[in-house]
Amino acid sequence: MRWRTISMLQAGARQSAVARELNVHRSVIRRLWNHYQRDQNASRRRGSGRRRITTTADDRYLLRCARRRRTLTARQLASQLSAAAGRPISRNQIPIGNQN
Repeated sequence: MRWRTISMLQAGARQSAVARELNVHRSVIRRLWNHYQRDQNASRRRGSGRRRITTTADDRYLLRCARRRRTLTARQLASQLSAAAGRPISRNQIPIGNQN
């Protein structure tokens, strides 16, 4: 949709007409066009937010351990993962749903 929008705007279409045709708000088209004019690029920006500490494999391991022994606390799960992974993992890095 991004490159289609850019090509329509470059062809001379009005932003409101493009927004109506693509069924999005005018502000979306305006921000995309401004971003394209500034950077000559219409690709998505890199996501922000906190970096993940545990990998998806670690998460699967934690889930398997938590399901196998439902009475484990987050601290016990963290120590099991630390022993298995060979690196320190704090209990704050354990997903909240697994904390008892």
